[in-house]
Amino acid sequence: MFFDTHAHYDDKAFDGDRDALLASMPGEGVKLVIDPGCDLSSSRAAIALAEKYGHVYAAVGIHPEELRDFAPEKLDEIRALALHPKCVAIGEIGLDYYWDDTHKEEQKELFKRQIELALELGKPVIVHDREAHGDSLEIVSEYRKLRGVFHCFSGSAEMARELLRRGWYLGFDGPVTYKNARKAVEVLEICPMDRLLIETDSPYLSPVPVRGKRNDSRNLRYVAQKIGEIKGITAEEVAAASAGNGRALFGI
Repeated sequence: MFFDTHAHYDDKAFDGDRDALLASMPGEGVKLVIDPGCDLSSSRAAIALAEKYGHVYAAVGIHPEELRDFAPEKLDEIRALALHPKCVAIGEIGLDYYWDDTHKEEQKELFKRQIELALELGKPVIVHDREAHGDSLEIVSEYRKLRGVFHCFSGSAEMARELLRRGWYLGFDGPVTYKNARKAVEVLEICPMDRLLIETDSPYLSPVPVRGKRNDSRNLRYVAQKIGEIKGITAEEVAAASAGNGRALFGI
């Protein structure tokens, strides 16, 4: 079975066929999906999808790109949403210096406040880290009891070793299938199978051979195939291991 631990089915790209697509997933071998929120609206939508579909779970949080619209009271609603029985994590949260490297301190503060919420509620976190590897690692290292996944991991093998040493999971998506995925291959070579998750980040990051098209959870098989090639095992073994890891991390 496949477990897509990161897919944004609340995104407008799915407005035309969202219900039909999600309803079809178990028949396509995708038995579990986590939809992470990026702001209040998408977090509410993720919860609604989790209520509607038994195989869908939610995470709630405020993405660093949403900093411009942040107000402290929004964290109160994130906390309330996080208490829903099908909310399994706080996320997608973190740092993004690709889109905005002028408000680093504000991003760090928002990240830390949501980490502290996750610890308060006993939930793992789903971390977004784009061109902010040093600061992301430094911040999560401040919280010894924190657990979670670095979604679509793009850091170095050295960073991966440190996160793995601390018990973190690493998420791998469509980019592992790209020709220029040298860094991802290096990370996969050192990542033990019990710390690996597979994701789509749908509707984004479509893998080869569907790169450039809208992504969805059925394309996890391409990610699993590529990881299997790197690890010297079958795609089925990758799918089974990653699904077990996802269940363990998110308590499903």
